[in-house]
Amino acid sequence: MKVQLDCVPCFLRQALQACRFSGLRAEEQEKVLRECMKVLLEIKWDSTPPEIAHRVHRVIRKYTHGDPYKEVKRKSNEIALQKYEEMKDLVRKSDDPLRTAVRLAIAGNIIDFGALEKFDLESTIQKVLKKQFRYDDYGRFKRDVLNANTILYFADNAGEIVFDKILLETILSMNDVEVTFVVKAGPIINDATMEDAKFVSLTEIVNEFRFISNGEVGVERNSPEVREWIKSHDVTISKGQGNYEGLSEFSGIYYMLMVKCPIVARDLSAEIGDIVLLYK
Repeated sequence: MKVQLDCVPCFLRQALQACRFSGLRAEEQEKVLRECMKVLLEIKWDSTPPEIAHRVHRVIRKYTHGDPYKEVKRKSNEIALQKYEEMKDLVRKSDDPLRTAVRLAIAGNIIDFGALEKFDLESTIQKVLKKQFRYDDYGRFKRDVLNANTILYFADNAGEIVFDKILLETILSMNDVEVTFVVKAGPIINDATMEDAKFVSLTEIVNEFRFISNGEVGVERNSPEVREWIKSHDVTISKGQGNYEGLSEFSGIYYMLMVKCPIVARDLSAEIGDIVLLYK
């Protein structure tokens, strides 16, 4: 998915948010915004939103000297872990545990500081458990994951990965499948990294971890190498809007997300708030 004009002010909003999370002074915030605007003026806008976001956040990291979202991510993981047993119980009591786990994984996608300033996790869970899907390829998804030998899972955000863990545990209770879990190689917004995966104990159920770029380290999301990852696994699951934006040129992927941005909504012929399980 290519960058749209509406993406440009969003990049600057993210930059300002990161500056404020880091406690930078107003004059430092201005420097960051000016340099980000210079980057946006100089580069071509013919790539995916994540590729341009990488360039913007590279500027931010130069000034913040660390991860501006570190504390936000820690709190997100802790809040989600507090709900872990409650959500596991919902899955256990469900008439269709896998479908409930899918819904919960999508509900967790609301934990997104790239697209949102704030959110209500509890309210979102309750709504998503009842909400009709905009695209619903669950029948095919269930068949494929229960017959798969290998699953490639592209994670999205910290906190959200607790919900991903519940989905993977549900799948593993039904099929002894090998799981490859993909996180960011370094910090960017509140995207999940290896540190987050360890914090929520995903290391206990995942066979292998792989890493995509945060703009400085890791494999680019739309690279030939990632294409080979997808081809070499029986099922590929992509969580969230950023992965949809970065992986949508590839085929054979289950996209699992909540629509939170008008650009993604337009691309999917959907509306803000829609939930999606789409094979493409």
